[in-house]
Amino acid sequence: MAKKVVASLQTAGKDWAKVIRTVKSEKTGAYSFKEEILPMAEAKRVVAQQ
Repeated sequence: MAKKVVASLQTAGKDWAKVIRTVKSEKTGAYSFKEEILPMAEAKRVVAQQ
């Protein structure tokens, strides 16, 4: 499934990036992953915050 997302990003242009974040659950304390497709400027801002 990830291959489809990456391939579609390449055909759409270089203006988008796939960002994967780790999110800690308040209830169980377990970590999960959240995937988002963001514009490049927004992705750079998200990465700079971490």
